[in-house]
Parts: sequence; structure tokens; C-alpha cells
Amino acid sequence: MTHSRIRFASLAISACLVAAIHAAPVLAAGDDDSETPTCKKGEIYDTKTKRCVKQSSDISDQNRTDYAYSLAKAGRYDEALAILDTVKDQNNAEVLNYRGYATRKLGKTDDGISFYLQSVKLDPHYAKVREYLGEAYVIKGQLDLAQEQLATIKTICGTSCEEYQDLNEAITNPSKI
Repeated sequence: MTHSRIRFASLAISACLVAAIHAAPVLAAGDDDSETPTCKKGEIYDTKTKRCVKQSSDISDQNRTDYAYSLAKAGRYDEALAILDTVKDQNNAEVLNYRGYATRKLGKTDDGISFYLQSVKLDPHYAKVREYLGEAYVIKGQLDLAQEQLATIKTICGTSCEEYQDLNEAITNPSKI
């Protein structure tokens, strides 16, 4: 093979690698709850095809909800809220919890609490919403209310579940929220 053909082949391989890297979804940093990757803005991760795709009506509500949470865990709160807006069933404990999470992370703690409380009404045994509601109370300095959520989580899943441990850590060390 001549030097120019080797160089051309090398450039072609490099171009393919760059294209693959840019097309590949990225896992949300620090996301212990989900392995749903995040895609570039305007796309959504389709769990059926395992690819980032343009948003379309054939993406399920659950897929949208999970993806919105991945975006929120990656710090892309406004995008997470926009995806949640596309979920057909807005009266869903998980949707309301993730809406509360993204809203709280945008600095709107009271609004986040409102969403969390709606979620709790729909599913009082949903430990994740109890954890996030407790964290919001810690942010507000309402440690008594945070402790109530911790006690409720203990009745739901014990002291070894992630939700209990995370809220307990937040109460003990509020700077980590």
C-alpha cells in the first residue's frame, strides 16, 4: 500500500470513529438509579432500538419518563422538564416526582415540593419521592419534616435501601445535596 493510500485509510477510520463517538449516547454522570443514556438536545434515547432518535409519537410514556430522569440526573433540568411535558399521562407518581426533582434542582424548591406532594398522594409507598421530598425539606431547613420522610422510607424499604441511606446522609450532611 502506498503512503497516500495508508494516509487516506487512516483518515477514513478516524472520521468513522469521530462520527461514532458523536452519534453514541452518553451515560448520565453520577446516575446510580438508571442506565439510560443521554443524547444530544432534540433527541431521545429509544429503549427499543437502543439508539438516540428524533422525538416521535411512538416513544412510550415510560421511555420518556426514564429519559427525562436521566437528563435531570445529568444536570439538564430544562430539557428534562420539556421531555416530561410530552408524557401523555401527567397524573403519574413517577412523572410528578421527576418534575419535582428537576424543578427543585433549578432552585424552585417550593414548586418541587408541590410536585413531590402530588406524587406522594398517588403513591404513598414510593420511596424515591419520599427521599427527594425529604431532601427538599432539608434545603428549606425543615429537618423535622425530613426526618418524617426518613421514618416513612424505613417502613417502605428498611434502612439498607438507597433511598433511606441517601436521605439520612442529606440530613446528616446537608452540603452534599
